[in-house]
Amino acid sequence: MTLPAVTKHLKVLEKAGLITKTKNAQFRNCEINSTGLKEVADWVDEYRVFWEESFDRLGEYLKDVQEKQNHEGKNNVDDNKI
Repeated sequence: MTLPAVTKHLKVLEKAGLITKTKNAQFRNCEINSTGLKEVADWVDEYRVFWEESFDRLGEYLKDVQEKQNHEGKNNVDDNKI
């Protein structure tokens, strides 16, 4: 990763309040803002629960569709035997 890319990423993180930068002579120190990260983690957790529930419902729906298709396929095979 190039230095300009790292600098750009750090600026985004600083603007989002996830890190703080300080100057000490020619050095630029970055510190993680734990409060900001906690807020992000809480937000992600809310959406994680939402998506897990959504995927569970989707899984049940797909299972039902597959069972119906399998059942209809068996009926069609039985009809052809007559």
